[in-house]
Amino acid sequence: MAVWIQAQQLQGEALHQMQSLYGQHFPIEVRHYLSQWIEGQTWDSIDLENPQEEFRAKRLLESLVQELQNKAEHQVGEDGFLLKIKLGHYASQLKSTYDRCPLELVRCIKHILYTEQRLVREATDSSSPGGGLLDSMSQKHLQINQSFEELRMMTQDTENDLRKLQHNQEYFIIQYQESLRIQAQLSSLTNLPPADRLLREPALQTKRATVEAWLTREANTLQKYRLDLAEKHQKTLQLLHKQQTIILDDELIQWKRRQQLSGNGGPPEGGLDVVQSWCEKLAEINWQNRQQIRRAEHLRQQLPIPGPIEELLTDLNKHITDIISALVTSTFIIEKQPPQVLKTQTKFAATVRLLVGGKLNVHMNPPQVKATIISEQQAKTLLKKENTRNDSSGEILNNNCVMEYHQATGTLSAHFRNMSLKRIKRSDRRGAESVTEEKFTILFESQFSVGGNELMFQVKTLSLPVVVIVHGSQDNNATATVLWDNAFAEPGRVPFSVPDKVLWPQLCEALNMKLKAEMQSSRGLSEENLVFLAQKAFSSSSINPEEYRSLTMTWSQFNRESLPGRNFTFWQWFDGVMELTKKHLKPHWNDGAILGFVNKQQAQDMLMSKPNGTFLLRFSDSEIGGITIAWVADNPNKAGERMVWNLMPYTTKDFSIRSLADRISDLNHLLFLYPDRPKDEVFSKYYTPPLSKAVDGYVKPQIKQVVPE
Repeated sequence: MAVWIQAQQLQGEALHQMQSLYGQHFPIEVRHYLSQWIEGQTWDSIDLENPQEEFRAKRLLESLVQELQNKAEHQVGEDGFLLKIKLGHYASQLKSTYDRCPLELVRCIKHILYTEQRLVREATDSSSPGGGLLDSMSQKHLQINQSFEELRMMTQDTENDLRKLQHNQEYFIIQYQESLRIQAQLSSLTNLPPADRLLREPALQTKRATVEAWLTREANTLQKYRLDLAEKHQKTLQLLHKQQTIILDDELIQWKRRQQLSGNGGPPEGGLDVVQSWCEKLAEINWQNRQQIRRAEHLRQQLPIPGPIEELLTDLNKHITDIISALVTSTFIIEKQPPQVLKTQTKFAATVRLLVGGKLNVHMNPPQVKATIISEQQAKTLLKKENTRNDSSGEILNNNCVMEYHQATGTLSAHFRNMSLKRIKRSDRRGAESVTEEKFTILFESQFSVGGNELMFQVKTLSLPVVVIVHGSQDNNATATVLWDNAFAEPGRVPFSVPDKVLWPQLCEALNMKLKAEMQSSRGLSEENLVFLAQKAFSSSSINPEEYRSLTMTWSQFNRESLPGRNFTFWQWFDGVMELTKKHLKPHWNDGAILGFVNKQQAQDMLMSKPNGTFLLRFSDSEIGGITIAWVADNPNKAGERMVWNLMPYTTKDFSIRSLADRISDLNHLLFLYPDRPKDEVFSKYYTPPLSKAVDGYVKPQIKQVVPE
């Protein structure tokens, strides 16, 4: 089913997220009227980082404009007249927006399609049976199961044909032996007297002629059986290859993508039980067909009959071996990724799993898995299948582990529980790149045989990118590298290339996902919060969210260049806010008591219309990981005039001494949390109860906060 049809059935927050994808940079009407054309183009095949792809992107832009113009021309009637003008306007608008940067159009549409698919999938996963959204996932699973039933029947059919062929061939050999016996009898007649020979020879010659005629006919029949069987095997392997591609390239890749996004705080990737059951069925059917093809080859060798069957069987054997090889190598996966920010001399864990290990009896001779840390360049070389000479970029302790078979779950996996990165060898850095931008990966590799040493496999899999740090102070910059990579990595990329710039809405989605995960909250970033962040990121004063939708943010703007007038980057400021809130302010954030993303001027404008004693909590602009209280009160220097006061920002250090709620309780001039909630109603449940009596004769002193008059 078309994604757009399903996207239109989204509701609530999912519908709002879908609508927010569109704006002047790409109007929703264009998506609606050209939905079939848009979903029919091969956007994913365009490499956004390759300038040579600009020509293809330009062709797609021209085609899009042409499709819009054609759509406009076919509008008739009163309503059609308005739509005709609107579509024509959009065609001109898109041409002028993307004519000089057509790859940005591709980036935009790829993001839209990917997000719509994710929203539809999430809505499908959470919707009840009978919900408004058609369960496309269940439909897909049904199709997969139907294909397995078809493959099972086809494999059973070729098994029956093979037995019939074997039976007929055995009978043919018996008859062939009979023809040899008759020939021997005819040869022996030369030793008899002529009268006896004349008496017996005609009958034997007639019998020989009959048997030879039958053998000729039967040889042709056997050859036809063999060719028919090979043709059936070809059809089975075609469907098998198609089914395997759906499971490995769609379902398993989607699971890996969910696993990657979960590293940014996305929903858990889910279990592998369903995918494993499919992979085991694939392994079983693959192996049955391989055995059948080998038996057919054995029958051919047993009774060679000239014809094309020898070449056909060779091709079939190669094809089925390739399919099995792809299955085995693709199902050697990392079930639990190592930490993506990896500190040296610190214990870490990971789990690798072979989804077809149980079905192929690999556990009968348990293989050993080895873990090695390699650089981005070494990973590129490895994937190009060039000689890597077993290079590594560091030393991991406890990096060997034997795969264990768990009978109850049918899983074959290796649990690395006590690995530690002893040392790291860094490569020469490029330009402004820092050590926290350098990406490594953990290579897991093993080798084993299946089918009694019939086939030997060497399997390798790479972890998600890892940034190595030696000190906790590097953590936030390393996290930025990981966040950007997890959010914006394209499927099937060269390790570990990511776009240098992304659309602002894409970055907002990644930041929102991260924040909600860190706060363990359903409260994410509101549109007002995102406008505040855009103002900070782009040094802008505009409050119109539409103006930011088509802007792009580069990696340098995100975490290389300091914000104007500050000594920290955009990410460092945002990460500081998350850390402070996660450690000390989580309940207040989840209660909605912290506005947070408000600048000084906005706070002043908001408070000046409220009664004295009204206050709000906002994150500090000038300090990483700071929060300040702004309140409105009389100006002591001018009678009858009011002003907004700001407390010096609190940091983690302050809250480790006295909590935010207690500090607000201490300040008697703070009366109402903006807009008009009595402060005790909001914060009293978090106040520290007063000490009622002395302990061991000692009275414990209390710290209280005061603000000088």
